[in-house]
Amino acid sequence: MKFDCHYQPYPSNRYTTIAKNGMVATSQQLAASAGLEMLKKGGNAVDAAIATAACLTVVEPTSNGIGGDAFAFVWIEEEKKLYGLNGSGYAPKSMTAEAVKKRGYQKMPMFGWETVTVPGVPAAWAALSKRFGKLPFEETMKPAVSYAREGFPVSVVVADYWKIAQRRLEENCSREVLTEWYRTFMPQGNAPETGQVVTFPDHGDTLEEIGVTSATSFYQGNIAKKIAESSKKNNGFLSADDLANYEVKWVDPIKVNYRGYDICEIPPNGQGLVALMALNILKGFDFEDREHTETYHKQFEAMKLAFADGKKYITDPDYMPYTCDELLSDAYAQERRKLIGTEAQDFRAGKPDPSGTVYLCTADEGGNMVSFIQSNYLSFGSGVVVEGTGIALQNRGADFSLDKADHNYLEPNKRTYHTIIPGFIMKEGQAVGPFGVMGAYMQPQGHVQVVMNMIDFQLNPQMAMDALRWQWMEGKKFTVEPGFPFHTFQDLEKKGHEMKYEPMTLLFGKGQIILKQDGVYYGGTESRSDGAVCSY
Repeated sequence: MKFDCHYQPYPSNRYTTIAKNGMVATSQQLAASAGLEMLKKGGNAVDAAIATAACLTVVEPTSNGIGGDAFAFVWIEEEKKLYGLNGSGYAPKSMTAEAVKKRGYQKMPMFGWETVTVPGVPAAWAALSKRFGKLPFEETMKPAVSYAREGFPVSVVVADYWKIAQRRLEENCSREVLTEWYRTFMPQGNAPETGQVVTFPDHGDTLEEIGVTSATSFYQGNIAKKIAESSKKNNGFLSADDLANYEVKWVDPIKVNYRGYDICEIPPNGQGLVALMALNILKGFDFEDREHTETYHKQFEAMKLAFADGKKYITDPDYMPYTCDELLSDAYAQERRKLIGTEAQDFRAGKPDPSGTVYLCTADEGGNMVSFIQSNYLSFGSGVVVEGTGIALQNRGADFSLDKADHNYLEPNKRTYHTIIPGFIMKEGQAVGPFGVMGAYMQPQGHVQVVMNMIDFQLNPQMAMDALRWQWMEGKKFTVEPGFPFHTFQDLEKKGHEMKYEPMTLLFGKGQIILKQDGVYYGGTESRSDGAVCSY
């Protein structure tokens, strides 16, 4: 993949970061620095990723936490192999559709104990460290513990997210549910301002205990006991047995070859399959101009086709009616591609023939690389914080369906459709590099746009991240960022797309990327976040 890293005024005037020995890219400066610290201590890309991830739970609590889920790719240069990790949790054994309905819900709520599934983040950190890390696991927790106890200044975008989260939670949760959330994250009664120094002493103690016990305490020890007791006291479904029985899953990547490059995603229950289905359709077209109306039209239609299948079929793989190979077959892509005409359409799922989140990426001097993503789902997650621990629990269960006809129907010990997806690019068996874009259902759309920006339109990593984005919302509705060419906007409307300018660029995702070319790392980070690339 060749790209131009010289100064260009559009779409970004920021340079791609270039380094030789190691690199960490994520959405917050302090967290990226924590990862770089591990590299300089002799750690590898995995140690750097864990330290960065742990730090993000402190300095960017609006997007992720200890009580969330995680997914990862790990490229081991010596083995020339890409490993996948699914660190998502499943529904507690007592969490059934009938039990939720008995509480008065006709569809899954978005917040509260009813949405809490087993957290996978601590187990994912520990599993990565045990299998691939060089430094003691406890060492990777130290920067995060320090920031939690000694304090950190809130960054600009995080401060904005905090205010948005406050409004959302107060509009949807009772004061009783939010009692511990207020005590932990709103000690002065309001969201902190930019530059305000914040401490999370309980959070720091929990991270330290996770480090000392290699996360065992979280699932089978003191922390697990606190979580289970809080759940029981508040009529939650999560139990001590649910935590004790949890294990992460090592998985093989799924991929499509897009113009000579293998674009890799984690298999379901994650939605990376949506990005691959869209790329599989789009590879049958030729694109010359990134901002041509026909380019956007075909991207829009391919994305809708992919989501039609993804939203219907993606869930825990044990419950899916079709395999990834079937949904990613060239024959099925050709069948779906034929449906794209000159006008905007609504699409339904086909039938192939049988056959709120933080992202980070790291690279070390040995050529090892990590693509890692973790989330509490919507901002702080469920609104539930476990007393005395600082642990904000995710609301990932909100994506389950209570309709028995749906493949993503809520059942005990089942993993739901999952929005967070790390990406990785390879070519002819060699690593090109990790990438990712955060933001719920924006994520596969961001993956498609970033991949095409680099491969089809030769944008360098930083420009590929900063380029204007679009997002499919529902039906024929698309939002675009300010600056999107108005004449193209009008042309797309003439094709039947329902277009809208969206001033909140936070809705278009936040991403990072590291690519390796001729033995040198090239990094890009998101202008829509407090992002940073730290390297040496």
